[in-house]
Amino acid sequence: MPTPHYGLPRYRVIADELRKRIETGLIPAGALLPAESALSAEFQAARGTIRQAIAVLRDAELVATEHGRGTYASVGRHERESRRSDSGARERTLPADAELAALFDIGAGATLVEQQRIERTNGTVRAVVRTYRLFRPSQ
Repeated sequence: MPTPHYGLPRYRVIADELRKRIETGLIPAGALLPAESALSAEFQAARGTIRQAIAVLRDAELVATEHGRGTYASVGRHERESRRSDSGARERTLPADAELAALFDIGAGATLVEQQRIERTNGTVRAVVRTYRLFRPSQ
């Protein structure tokens, strides 16, 4: 159970804890949240308080509720906002190795331009994307 946050309503404290779990992937996108009764027992709060917390998450587009099925973590605004490259794109020239030379149908050692982009979600590297193109010197 989270440490009490004085001055905040109980449902906000619960919503913040659930938000943290969703944003860190502890509750992954598409996963069913625990039932209201389980959350009520975990947080030692009334079901109405749990419903208020879930309403806050729904308003923030972090969860979606389907009648008769439950509440799911959604790919909402939090992922779209946090899925950005923290380091930006990097570009450099390099000689083509045998594999790249074969792909481009050029001689090994010919100059290529490599662009690298790092995708991070909440500070965690999710992907490193490298693209290559033929080097064309400006005339």
